[in-house]
Amino acid sequence: QILGAEKALFRALKTKGNTPKYGLIFHSSFIGRAKQRNKGRISRYLANKCSIASRIDAFMDQATPAFGEKMKEQVEERLRFYEEGVAPKKNADAMAEVIATLGDAAGEGAATPKTKKRKASDVETPKDSSKKEKKSKKEKKSEKKSKKEKK
Repeated sequence: QILGAEKALFRALKTKGNTPKYGLIFHSSFIGRAKQRNKGRISRYLANKCSIASRIDAFMDQATPAFGEKMKEQVEERLRFYEEGVAPKKNADAMAEVIATLGDAAGEGAATPKTKKRKASDVETPKDSSKKEKKSKKEKKSEKKSKKEKK
């Protein structure tokens, strides 16, 4: 939300004044379509979506516009929500849709092999192995004591 207002931000921090409310995002067409009372809300929402999109771009192996398009739809749904009251989709649902469509596109024609899930009890954790070692050491000590007592 502050992106593009760095000068004003650092001046405000230096002089201990009010921090800027708007930056580059405020000049977006999404913000221009919103009513005056919703401009701050939409600018924060748009800033959040930009942040998520940049993280996705940074960590994705292959570039795809699918996530950005879905986020653009989400911003438009949010605008509609503020104007008409139509409830928008949850972010988790929207991202799951994109992942499903990307998975379908990647898996066309090729069946993915399913692996069996292991039970938690089947997997030995380092804590479990250390407990077993401790038990075996205790058992060895008790065996030594019992042998000494017999002699």
